[in-house]
Amino acid sequence: MQFSGEDESRIIEMAWEDRTPFEAIYLQFGLNEKQVIQFMNKRLKVSSFKLWRTRVSGRKTKHIKLRSKDVIRGYCPSQYKHR
Repeated sequence: MQFSGEDESRIIEMAWEDRTPFEAIYLQFGLNEKQVIQFMNKRLKVSSFKLWRTRVSGRKTKHIKLRSKDVIRGYCPSQYKHR
């Protein structure tokens, strides 16, 4: 799939966000978890990719089925602060 630079940046941002599940990336961009992993592997430095994989592996908030029913939003309230 071809994405614009802006879309690629947004996919990377969503993948790094703790509370954004892979399903949200799929709904918005059509990439499943495996494809997101491949996408990140191609676009990040090796060290950054390893750090990201360690961060998201086993993280319950990255999968809708695993996350607590108490989580009703996809982002942290302080995430979108005005700069």
